[in-house]
Amino acid sequence: MTTALQTVAVETAPLAIDDRLMANAIRALSMDAIEKARSGHPGMPMGMADVATVLFTRFLKFDPADPTWPDRDRFVLSAGHGSMLLYALLYLTGYEGVTLDELKTFRQLGSKTAGHPEYGHCPGVETTTGPLGQGIANAVGMALAERMLNARFGDDLVNHFTYVVAGDGCLMEGLSHEAIDLAGHLRLNRLIVLFDDNGISIDGDTSLATSTDQLARFAAAGWDVTRVDGHDPEAVAAAIQAAKLTGTPSLIACRTVIGYGAPTKQGTEATHGAPLGADEVAGARAALGWSHAPFEIPTDILSAWRSAGSRGADAHLSWERRLQSADRNTRQAFLDGQRGTPGLGLDTALADLKAAFAAEAPKIATRQASQKVIEAIAPVLPALIGGSADLTGSNLTKARSQETVTADKFAGGYIHYGVREHVMGAAMNGIALHGGFIPYGGTFLVFTDYCRPSIRLSALMGQRVIYVMTHDSIGLGEDGPTHQPVEHLASLRAMPNVNVFRPADAMETVEAWACALADTDTPSILCLSRQGLPALRREASDDNPVAKGAYVVSGDIERRDVTLLATGSEVALAVEAAGQLREEGIAATVVSMPCWELFRVQPEAYRTQVLGTAPRVAVEAAVETGWERWIGETGRFVGMTGFGASAPADDLYAHFGITAVAIAAAAKAIRTSKGE
Repeated sequence: MTTALQTVAVETAPLAIDDRLMANAIRALSMDAIEKARSGHPGMPMGMADVATVLFTRFLKFDPADPTWPDRDRFVLSAGHGSMLLYALLYLTGYEGVTLDELKTFRQLGSKTAGHPEYGHCPGVETTTGPLGQGIANAVGMALAERMLNARFGDDLVNHFTYVVAGDGCLMEGLSHEAIDLAGHLRLNRLIVLFDDNGISIDGDTSLATSTDQLARFAAAGWDVTRVDGHDPEAVAAAIQAAKLTGTPSLIACRTVIGYGAPTKQGTEATHGAPLGADEVAGARAALGWSHAPFEIPTDILSAWRSAGSRGADAHLSWERRLQSADRNTRQAFLDGQRGTPGLGLDTALADLKAAFAAEAPKIATRQASQKVIEAIAPVLPALIGGSADLTGSNLTKARSQETVTADKFAGGYIHYGVREHVMGAAMNGIALHGGFIPYGGTFLVFTDYCRPSIRLSALMGQRVIYVMTHDSIGLGEDGPTHQPVEHLASLRAMPNVNVFRPADAMETVEAWACALADTDTPSILCLSRQGLPALRREASDDNPVAKGAYVVSGDIERRDVTLLATGSEVALAVEAAGQLREEGIAATVVSMPCWELFRVQPEAYRTQVLGTAPRVAVEAAVETGWERWIGETGRFVGMTGFGASAPADDLYAHFGITAVAIAAAAKAIRTSKGE
C-alpha cells in the first residue's frame, strides 16, 4: 500500500462515528504517552485501535472492578511492544489504578505502564509479553486450561474465550508454529487470534524476510481462517462473531495500516518503534479530526468507554450467584483450584511415600522416584496437570491414574505436547496464569535450552510451573555429548527466582517435589538422573532437609578435616570418598546441596554450621561455574571441563575423573597445600 492510498483510507474508511471516535481516543493516548516518554511503539496501537474497539465494546467479557474474575475472557497482547494499546484500553474502560497519570509516566521508573506489559505489575495484564511469540503460546495454555476446567465444572462456572492480538513478528518466531500446531490438534475453539496484518516489521516490509501465507499455514494446522479490513468495524465484528461459533481455533487476519493516521509515516517502519515527533503528531490529529489537547479525552467519549467497561458487571454478578448456588463440594473444589490449595491428602501421600522409601531403601534413578511421587499425588491432587515433550516413557511423568487430554476429552490430567519443548513451557505458563491447575512437564535437562525463554518468563511472572528435567548429566551415557548437559545447571542457577533441584536419592526427590508444590511464586526445575542411585537416607523424618537447600548427610557436623560438597548422583561418590578418607584418618563430612537457591536464603548461622570451616571439595558432573561461592578460592572442584562423550555411564565417570578416588585425592591435595 502506498502512503497516498493509506491517507485516503484514513479519510474514507467506513466507520460509524462512535467507533471512529472511540478508536481515535486509543490512538491519541498512544501518541501522547509515547511522545512524552520519547520512547515506544506507536504504530501497532494506532493500526489496531479499530479492532480493539470492536473487541472491547462488543465482545470481550470482563469487569474492570475485578480484573481476576475467574470466568472473564482473557485478552493477550502477544505483540507486547504495542503496550500503549492495552494501557489505553485499561484506562478508558476504568481499571482502578490505570490512571492518566500512569499513562503520562509511560516507560518511567515505578510506573504501572512499563515498556512491555508485565503480569502482576499492572491490573488487566494477563501475561508478560515482549519476547515475540510467547503471548500467543501462553494463550494456547490459557485456552487449554479453560477447556479442561470446563470439562470438570461445566458451563455454569467456566465458559469464556481467549483473545490474542499478534503481529507479524509473533508469527515469524518458531514458537508460533509449535503453538498453532498444538492448538489446532486439540481443537481449542475458544481461542481467537486477531492478526495485525500490516506487512511491516522493524527492517521494513515483511517481504524482505518472509513469503509465508499465514492463512494457509494456520488452515493447515486445523484453524478456521479469514481476512478482513481491520479498519471496518462491522467486518471485524462479523468475523469475531463467526469465530465464536466454530469448532476450531480461529485466526482473523485484520488488514491494517501501521501508524494509521500519521500523515507521512503511516504504513512504514518509521512508526514501529519510535515516537512520531511533534509535527507528525499534529498532522495525525488533523487527519483524524482529533482537536483535543494531549491526554484529554472528551467527556462523552470517555463515558462511552466507561459504559463499555461496565458491560460485564451483570455477567460477573450472575456468575457469582451460580458459584454460590453450586453444591458445596463443587464450589470448594473450584475455589481450591483457583487458590492453588494443594488439598488435604497431599501431605499424607508424601509422608507415606517417604516412609516406604525409608523401609525399602531402593536403588533407583531419581526420575523413577519422581514417577512414584506423581503416582502418589495425582489421585489426591486433581489440579495437577502433567505432560511431556514426547518423552513420557523416558521422563516417567505420567501416572496410571492420569488420562490423556484430547480434543474429544478435556477431563484428563496429562498432555502430550509432542516434540515441542518451547510451547510446552509457554503453555504451562498460560495454564498457571489462567488458574485452576498446577502444571508440570518433562523433557531432558539438555533441552532446557529449548525451554529457556519460557522458564525465564515463569520466573519473571512468579508462576508455580514445575519442569521435570531428566537425564541430568553425563550419567545418561551412550546418547553422547549432544544430550549430556554440562553447563545447564550453572546457567539455570544464574536465573533469578528459579529453584533448581538436583536430588541425590529417592528420599530427596520426594522432598524436592514437596518444595516445588509448596512454592506458589517460583518455578522449580527438578534435575533427575537416568541411572540408579543408592539410598542415602534410611529414615523418614517429618522435616524436609531439602527445603533448607543443603544439609550434612554423612560425617560429623562439628569435627571435620575436610568438607565434601555434592549434588545429585555425585553425593553417593562423595560418601564413598569420605569412607576412603576416614580409613586414612581424615575426618570427612559430606554435604548434600540439592538446591543452592534455598540454601542461600537460610540464616547465616545455619549456612556456617553446614559448610564448616574446614577446606572444601565440590563434586558435580557438570562445569564448575558457581561452585566458587561455596568452596572459596582455595577449594577444589571435581567435575567437567568440557563436553561429554558417548559411552556407558560408569566408563564416562572414570574417563572424566569423577570418582571416589579422585575426590579423595583432591581432598588430600587441598590439605597438603594448606600444610595439614
